[in-house]
Amino acid sequence: MPTIQTTVECPVDLASFRVRQVLGMFDLRPERTSRQTFCVEVPGREEPWQIGVIVGPSGSGKTTVARAAFGDAFYVPSDWPSDKAVIDAMTDDLADRPIKEITAALTAVGFSSPPAWLRPYHVLSGGEKFRCELARALLTGGELVAFDEFTSVVDRTVAKIGSAAVAKAVRGPPSDPPVSPLRKGGMLRKLVAVTCHYDVVEWLEPDWVLDMATGQLARAWLAGGRLRRPPIALELFRCRREVWKMFAKHHYLSGSLAPGCRCYAATWAGEPVAFAAILRAVGRQRVWRISRVVVLPDFQGIGIGSRLCAELGEMYFGDGERLTITTSHPAMIAHLKRSRLWRVRKVSLGGNDWGRRLRVNTDSRGRTVVSAEYMPPTSGIRIDT
Repeated sequence: MPTIQTTVECPVDLASFRVRQVLGMFDLRPERTSRQTFCVEVPGREEPWQIGVIVGPSGSGKTTVARAAFGDAFYVPSDWPSDKAVIDAMTDDLADRPIKEITAALTAVGFSSPPAWLRPYHVLSGGEKFRCELARALLTGGELVAFDEFTSVVDRTVAKIGSAAVAKAVRGPPSDPPVSPLRKGGMLRKLVAVTCHYDVVEWLEPDWVLDMATGQLARAWLAGGRLRRPPIALELFRCRREVWKMFAKHHYLSGSLAPGCRCYAATWAGEPVAFAAILRAVGRQRVWRISRVVVLPDFQGIGIGSRLCAELGEMYFGDGERLTITTSHPAMIAHLKRSRLWRVRKVSLGGNDWGRRLRVNTDSRGRTVVSAEYMPPTSGIRIDT
């Protein structure tokens, strides 16, 4: 466990009249150099952790310590071009990365709305900008990334959800062994979030926390675990189709809603966060399909969409009905592939070897399209890539 000791110095202009006034008013010693020394423990890079947090009030030395401990991994934001779509700007920065890896990183941190990828950075919301910056930091950095001013420019709901999304992205989905969409060079990433906001700490579920207010380091993994974020309790109910207007612009396909569909909304603490529309399958008894699933941008990246689909599947399955879903969204496809709740029925030819072994959905227009049916866990199948 290395100890970091660093000193910050700056000159004091003792010739200034106002400086001499302040020295006299508060009986300060007239020194030509102002010094402040910080001495704290910080976990080493070789130790078994993935997410760390350096937290404390302004002026407590967070950035100074982070630079001293992880200087080569300290992320420095660069300007975003005002005349290019986000996806173009990301691709220019990461010319050696395939587009699928870039979009996977954007999706992993909760920026999973393809229509928004086509817009310039400066027109995005604060939450979307924050997630874009996180994706770029995680893709341009090395094995470890230290991100300063974490969640400082977004509202606190976005900060919490965004923290949970990036924690999920770094750790990867539950699997054995864990596999992250941000995997590089055979190593899972390490993230150090540097922030003055204590409210995001438990949402990051860190392995260690250094509180600069006290200088104390809490090592969660030595106690056999890590901090756990609060649960997100969603309420699901049937709603009028007019609710769709709130979600339509965020859907990656057509914004239209088919007549005769059943509409559902999910809320968190009374606030709408997700929407789903279900249609009866043409010519098939007791079979329904999910035609629309949308999670508002501020709440993306933590699995709300997949959980909403699972709840609807359980609801219809329990009533003796069948529920299916057809999607070309990469994040939902990845979820369906690994989920034990969904049985994959069709996969289009999208360049994946695993897709060629199944029946082909020929109207995919070149996209990978997956069709799946909700089934009990004991009846599910898994397709390994």
